[in-house]
Amino acid sequence: MSRLAPALAVAAALVVAGCGAAAAWTPPAGPPPPRVALPRFTHVVVVVFENHERDAIAGKAPTFDALARAGADLARYDAVTHPSLPNYLALVSGSTHGITSDCTGCAVSAPSLATSLAAAGRTWKTYAEGLPAPGWTGGGSGRYAKKHDPFLYFRGVDRSRVVPLTELARDVRARRLPDFALVVPDLCDDMHDCPVAIGDAWLRAHVVPLVRSPALAGGVVFVIFDEGTSGLGGGGHVFALAAGPAVRPGSVFAGATNHYGLLRTIEDAWGLPELGLSARARPIGGIWKTR
Repeated sequence: MSRLAPALAVAAALVVAGCGAAAAWTPPAGPPPPRVALPRFTHVVVVVFENHERDAIAGKAPTFDALARAGADLARYDAVTHPSLPNYLALVSGSTHGITSDCTGCAVSAPSLATSLAAAGRTWKTYAEGLPAPGWTGGGSGRYAKKHDPFLYFRGVDRSRVVPLTELARDVRARRLPDFALVVPDLCDDMHDCPVAIGDAWLRAHVVPLVRSPALAGGVVFVIFDEGTSGLGGGGHVFALAAGPAVRPGSVFAGATNHYGLLRTIEDAWGLPELGLSARARPIGGIWKTR
């Protein structure tokens, strides 16, 4: 069986429910996309905000705008479905696994980016704001929500690698930033429950220092939204950017992309296996510094 067959089977089986019941993203017909030239990143950090269309952020959130100008604007980035959890699962595994709700007791028996990274000898962590303790699997606590913490849904994943956000600054200061980091603000700071200005201030406080830190040398920070409020692309047309030492300042990636394209970019940069629908997605290219 070809590597693409499982991905296409997953696409055919997807059913979307809730939040407008938009159709999930399906891969384009034709041959797989060509590979693109990518840096071999020292670090990849993905920061995920919540539930805003691109036009609710662009021109209205100065820190988002400034980071996109200083780095790269991913101008045609779409989420792949609704609601939140399936988008997070897609981002780290190339599939929604048929999950169509923000369930807290469901689980997935499938490979994920954590599996691929561990097999390749690479390190990873999730830094989740408000998480009560490392590896905690409860559905929610205060402004923390499990539905925004995808690696906790995969059986066999080392849950001790899912830690409170407070560990991020310590790891950066100690030069212990893992190869891959998923950073998840809480329900207010990710703009799920609070205004855009709150998320913009959080980005300025937590991500701008990271982008400037020597600990990120040779790395990239992707800032994305899990979903928008429309059905464009499957889950809404959202604001997305890439920043950091590996990014060519003032660049724009004008190609259509989504969570699967971001996953494919990470996989190709590090020679990892293509998971699910990432095999049919185009990597993000043309925005990287050349040596």
